[in-house]
Amino acid sequence: MNLQNLFVMQEKLDNHIMEEHNLYGKTLFSEKLLALQVEIAELANETRCFKFWSNKGPSSKETILEEYVDCLHFILTIGLEKNYTDTTFTISKEGIDVDITEQFLNLYIDINDFIICSSKDHYETLFEDFLLLGNSLSFSEKEIENAYYRKNTINHNRQVIGY
Repeated sequence: MNLQNLFVMQEKLDNHIMEEHNLYGKTLFSEKLLALQVEIAELANETRCFKFWSNKGPSSKETILEEYVDCLHFILTIGLEKNYTDTTFTISKEGIDVDITEQFLNLYIDINDFIICSSKDHYETLFEDFLLLGNSLSFSEKEIENAYYRKNTINHNRQVIGY
Protein backbone atom coordinates (compact mmCIF):
# COMPACT_ATOMS: atom_id res chain seq x y z
CA MET A 1 0.00 0.00 0.00
CA ASN A 2 1.38 3.39 -0.96
CA LEU A 3 0.89 5.23 2.33
CA GLN A 4 2.79 8.29 1.15
CA ASN A 5 0.31 8.76 -1.67
CA LEU A 6 -2.59 8.37 0.78
CA PHE A 7 -1.05 10.99 3.08
CA VAL A 8 -0.72 13.40 0.14
CA MET A 9 -4.34 12.85 -0.87
CA GLN A 10 -5.50 13.24 2.72
CA GLU A 11 -3.55 16.47 3.09
CA LYS A 12 -5.30 17.90 0.03
CA LEU A 13 -8.69 16.94 1.48
CA ASP A 14 -7.76 18.37 4.88
CA ASN A 15 -6.68 21.65 3.27
CA HIS A 16 -9.92 21.76 1.29
CA ILE A 17 -11.93 21.27 4.49
CA MET A 18 -9.87 23.86 6.37
CA GLU A 19 -10.48 26.42 3.66
CA GLU A 20 -14.14 25.55 3.07
CA HIS A 21 -14.97 25.81 6.78
CA ASN A 22 -12.51 28.60 7.68
CA LEU A 23 -10.71 26.41 10.23
CA TYR A 24 -7.15 27.71 9.89
CA GLY A 25 -5.60 28.38 13.26
CA LYS A 26 -8.06 26.14 15.10
CA THR A 27 -6.95 23.07 17.01
CA LEU A 28 -8.96 20.06 15.86
CA PHE A 29 -6.93 17.26 17.41
CA SER A 30 -9.61 16.23 19.95
CA GLU A 31 -12.32 16.35 17.29
CA LYS A 32 -10.26 14.12 15.00
CA LEU A 33 -9.66 11.58 17.76
CA LEU A 34 -13.34 11.49 18.69
CA ALA A 35 -14.27 11.19 15.00
CA LEU A 36 -11.92 8.20 14.70
CA GLN A 37 -13.54 6.55 17.73
CA VAL A 38 -17.00 7.09 16.24
CA GLU A 39 -15.93 5.72 12.85
CA ILE A 40 -14.40 2.65 14.49
CA ALA A 41 -17.70 2.08 16.28
CA GLU A 42 -19.57 2.39 12.98
CA LEU A 43 -17.18 -0.14 11.44
CA ALA A 44 -17.68 -2.57 14.35
CA ASN A 45 -21.44 -2.15 14.00
CA GLU A 46 -21.31 -3.14 10.32
CA THR A 47 -19.22 -6.24 11.08
CA ARG A 48 -21.67 -7.20 13.84
CA CYS A 49 -18.78 -9.11 15.42
CA PHE A 50 -19.94 -8.31 18.96
CA LYS A 51 -23.66 -8.93 18.48
CA PHE A 52 -23.83 -12.32 20.17
CA TRP A 53 -27.57 -11.89 20.65
CA SER A 54 -28.37 -11.62 16.95
CA ASN A 55 -28.52 -14.12 14.12
CA LYS A 56 -28.21 -11.42 11.48
CA GLY A 57 -24.91 -11.56 9.61
CA PRO A 58 -22.49 -8.76 8.83
CA SER A 59 -23.13 -6.09 6.25
CA SER A 60 -21.75 -6.54 2.75
CA LYS A 61 -18.00 -6.54 2.28
CA GLU A 62 -18.31 -3.29 0.31
CA THR A 63 -20.18 -1.57 3.16
CA ILE A 64 -17.62 -2.76 5.70
CA LEU A 65 -14.77 -1.64 3.44
CA GLU A 66 -16.30 1.83 3.09
CA GLU A 67 -16.52 2.14 6.87
CA TYR A 68 -12.94 0.90 7.14
CA VAL A 69 -11.64 3.63 4.83
CA ASP A 70 -13.66 6.23 6.75
CA CYS A 71 -11.50 5.26 9.72
CA LEU A 72 -8.39 5.38 7.54
CA HIS A 73 -9.16 8.99 6.60
CA PHE A 74 -9.02 9.98 10.26
CA ILE A 75 -5.91 7.94 11.04
CA LEU A 76 -4.16 9.68 8.15
CA THR A 77 -5.34 13.16 9.16
CA ILE A 78 -4.12 12.55 12.72
CA GLY A 79 -0.75 11.47 11.34
CA LEU A 80 -0.61 14.64 9.25
CA GLU A 81 -1.43 16.81 12.25
CA LYS A 82 1.40 15.24 14.26
CA ASN A 83 3.77 15.06 11.26
CA TYR A 84 4.01 11.27 11.50
CA THR A 85 3.88 10.65 7.77
CA ASP A 86 7.20 8.88 7.28
CA THR A 87 5.95 5.49 8.38
CA THR A 88 5.75 2.24 6.46
CA PHE A 89 4.08 -0.95 7.58
CA THR A 90 4.07 -4.53 6.46
CA ILE A 91 1.46 -6.73 8.07
CA SER A 92 2.13 -10.42 7.72
CA LYS A 93 -0.87 -12.70 7.26
CA GLU A 94 0.91 -15.63 8.88
CA GLY A 95 0.09 -16.56 12.45
CA ILE A 96 -2.81 -14.12 12.75
CA ASP A 97 -5.71 -15.61 14.61
CA VAL A 98 -7.03 -12.74 16.68
CA ASP A 99 -10.70 -12.32 17.48
CA ILE A 100 -12.11 -9.32 15.59
CA THR A 101 -13.95 -8.07 18.68
CA GLU A 102 -10.64 -8.10 20.56
CA GLN A 103 -9.03 -6.20 17.70
CA PHE A 104 -11.64 -3.45 17.99
CA LEU A 105 -11.04 -3.23 21.72
CA ASN A 106 -7.28 -3.03 21.08
CA LEU A 107 -7.86 -0.10 18.72
CA TYR A 108 -9.70 1.78 21.47
CA ILE A 109 -6.82 1.07 23.84
CA ASP A 110 -4.39 2.31 21.17
CA ILE A 111 -6.39 5.52 20.75
CA ASN A 112 -6.49 6.08 24.51
CA ASP A 113 -2.73 5.50 24.72
CA PHE A 114 -2.26 8.02 21.91
CA ILE A 115 -4.47 10.56 23.69
CA ILE A 116 -2.34 10.23 26.82
CA CYS A 117 0.96 10.30 24.94
CA SER A 118 0.77 11.35 21.30
CA SER A 119 4.14 9.83 20.42
CA LYS A 120 5.10 8.44 17.06
CA ASP A 121 5.40 4.98 18.63
CA HIS A 122 1.80 5.10 19.84
CA TYR A 123 0.65 6.35 16.44
CA GLU A 124 2.47 3.54 14.66
CA THR A 125 0.96 0.96 17.03
CA LEU A 126 -2.50 2.35 16.31
CA PHE A 127 -1.88 2.29 12.57
CA GLU A 128 -0.41 -1.23 12.63
CA ASP A 129 -3.33 -2.58 14.65
CA PHE A 130 -5.74 -0.87 12.25
CA LEU A 131 -4.03 -2.47 9.25
CA LEU A 132 -4.09 -5.82 11.07
CA LEU A 133 -7.86 -5.42 11.47
CA GLY A 134 -8.17 -4.78 7.73
CA ASN A 135 -6.22 -7.95 7.13
CA SER A 136 -8.52 -9.88 9.48
CA LEU A 137 -11.52 -8.49 7.60
CA SER A 138 -9.98 -10.03 4.44
CA PHE A 139 -9.22 -6.72 2.71
CA SER A 140 -6.26 -6.65 0.37
CA GLU A 141 -4.02 -3.61 0.27
CA LYS A 142 -5.28 -2.92 -3.25
CA GLU A 143 -8.92 -3.07 -2.14
CA ILE A 144 -8.19 -0.64 0.70
CA GLU A 145 -6.31 1.75 -1.57
CA ASN A 146 -8.98 1.73 -4.27
CA ALA A 147 -11.76 2.22 -1.71
CA TYR A 148 -9.80 5.09 -0.17
CA TYR A 149 -9.46 6.77 -3.59
CA ARG A 150 -13.20 6.43 -4.20
CA LYS A 151 -14.17 7.76 -0.78
CA ASN A 152 -11.63 10.60 -0.97
CA THR A 153 -13.27 11.75 -4.20
CA ILE A 154 -16.69 11.55 -2.57
CA ASN A 155 -15.43 13.55 0.41
CA HIS A 156 -14.03 16.27 -1.88
CA ASN A 157 -17.35 16.43 -3.74
CA ARG A 158 -19.23 16.67 -0.46
CA GLN A 159 -17.20 19.75 0.45
CA VAL A 160 -18.03 21.35 -2.87
CA ILE A 161 -21.79 20.86 -2.40
CA GLY A 162 -21.76 22.04 1.23
CA TYR A 163 -21.99 18.74 3.12
